[in-house]
Amino acid sequence: MTSPADPDQLQMVEALLDDWLAREIVENPTVADVARDVDGPRSWFVRLTGEQREVFTVRFHLGQRTLHYETYFLPAPEENQALVYEHLLRRNAKLYGASFQIGDEDALYLAGQIDNATITEPELDRILGSMYAWTEQYFMPALKLAFASKFATE
Repeated sequence: MTSPADPDQLQMVEALLDDWLAREIVENPTVADVARDVDGPRSWFVRLTGEQREVFTVRFHLGQRTLHYETYFLPAPEENQALVYEHLLRRNAKLYGASFQIGDEDALYLAGQIDNATITEPELDRILGSMYAWTEQYFMPALKLAFASKFATE
């Protein structure tokens, strides 16, 4: 188990995240906005614009041992729940560093975490790019299963 970061180490990682996100908002066309959580320490919200999913947010939270990241993927399925869960569980086998999870009110999330000692700008790029790619790739098929009657043609 990794030992907890001391305040100086956390401050260094926090500065790395701030600097990286300041560049992302300027250089990455999919990043629409970046905000810090004013109510809690060391949390960032990165709003992304996609094609399959028009807008979604990846939340980063820096803890003493890990950087947790997640995006709200889909509300609780209204239909075909078993098929939706099977679809996403099968996708988990192809993901690196994240997984689909059931959260509050049975909503679906895509989430992961890494050890603070492994946080680098290339790793942050990989995480954000992966979260974007997986949301774009898997959102619409899951949505069509979870709300099939809304997509049925008359």
